[in-house]
Amino acid sequence: MPVKINYSKKSINKKSSNLILFCNDKFNISSLKKDLTNNEFVYVNDLLKSSDLKKNLLVFELNSKKKIILISIKKDLKTSDIENLGAELYVRVNYGKNSEYFLSTDSVIGNNQNFVGHFLHGFKLKSYEFNKYKTKKKSRVVSINIFGNRNKPTINNQLKFRAIEEGTFYARDLVSEPGNILHPDEYAKRLNTLKKDGLKINVYDQKKLKKLGMNALLGVGMGSIRGSYLVTMEWNGAKNNSKPLAFVGKGVTFDTGGYSLKPARFMEDMTYDMAGSAAVVGLMKSLALRKAKINAVGVVGLVENMVSGVAQRPGDIVKSYSGKTIEVLNTDAEGRLVLADALTFTEKKFKPKFIVDLATLTGAIIVCLGSEYAGLFSNDDKLSKELMDAGIKVEEKLWRMPLHKNYDKLMNSKNADVQNINYVGGAGSTTAAQFLQRFILNKTPWAHLDIAGMAFSKYGGALNSGGATGFGVRLLNQLIEENHE
Repeated sequence: MPVKINYSKKSINKKSSNLILFCNDKFNISSLKKDLTNNEFVYVNDLLKSSDLKKNLLVFELNSKKKIILISIKKDLKTSDIENLGAELYVRVNYGKNSEYFLSTDSVIGNNQNFVGHFLHGFKLKSYEFNKYKTKKKSRVVSINIFGNRNKPTINNQLKFRAIEEGTFYARDLVSEPGNILHPDEYAKRLNTLKKDGLKINVYDQKKLKKLGMNALLGVGMGSIRGSYLVTMEWNGAKNNSKPLAFVGKGVTFDTGGYSLKPARFMEDMTYDMAGSAAVVGLMKSLALRKAKINAVGVVGLVENMVSGVAQRPGDIVKSYSGKTIEVLNTDAEGRLVLADALTFTEKKFKPKFIVDLATLTGAIIVCLGSEYAGLFSNDDKLSKELMDAGIKVEEKLWRMPLHKNYDKLMNSKNADVQNINYVGGAGSTTAAQFLQRFILNKTPWAHLDIAGMAFSKYGGALNSGGATGFGVRLLNQLIEENHE
């Protein structure tokens, strides 16, 4: 449902304006007397005596026109808890009849100066819907009018939250698009439009990729009538020529598995096999919108993995951009082929401070971690810690998984330098990451995030209502803001 947050001073009608007020964890409302009439104060106080005070949020219907929503602020709330409170409010107002509310910033208690900013951020993130292809759309808009003299988010914080929301929503939109609409040709066109946000965009089409020798990436897209692409997005927000931070994403817009064909059941969900690239795109968009004071580059490989008379076969051998040869034993282990070329290209061309790649890479990571954590694999302890700490703060959690030279033997090929799958069995996510690590040639600090269990949610989560989550956009924004700006 569309949401509007208004900071303009709109006058409150004492008889009919719906109020959102904050109080302490015991629902003590003595500090709210100025916001309520005497009769309202007495009435709500009486109702509180028989209410469940263990809840975070209580709703009181004063009459047919006016509603008061009380939200308790418990002690030592983390920013993610505050955002979850905002999301909880959205769930309550989404199903009500009222569409306009007034939120008092003066009623906020505690020392968190950015409480309202995080609260509204959670509210907005939860409000996302993908209804582009619905012929009948909801016409209702929920408006939150902000009033009060204290605890208002600064203009800069408002802009920052809005930029992150727009980046997250853009990523969710990309993941939500069906495969017949967002094929690689269309995806590359959309990325070109991000120039208007201040990003420098370079699109490498098949002809350019062939000339560069990106045969691992090109091999994946051979069976599709659509093109294959590598797109770079550069943001230069630092005043110096410091090394950029690099983010690489897997963009398989639809994955049939190729000749190693996937089962028909749930294949329709394979539109989200480009969620890693969507997170990188959403991040780059948000960095540009909030004018982040860093240099960053996003690199995405865009392909469609289809079956045809010219599609890649199991047993094919390709020469990657790095010069290493790869035996393709399973055409459904295609994402690592795309990333292999993209990672080496990113390291060689941009010489970044570090590289973080994101991919819906393995089903094994879902078996291991479910939909609570993304898998983190890295050659660098400092980068790993920064990522894990950032993930905890925004509730996009990571769990570090092992990399070890002993896993390499599982990926060694008899016929080429490396094979693209471990047929011995076990350690599916680790051996995939071990494969990727071979294409980091100059010991650049690198982290691989396997987000297969986090990119799409059937049932929804704290800050999304089901479908594409945009996982990674907020995580990487937090990583940058906290450690590199």
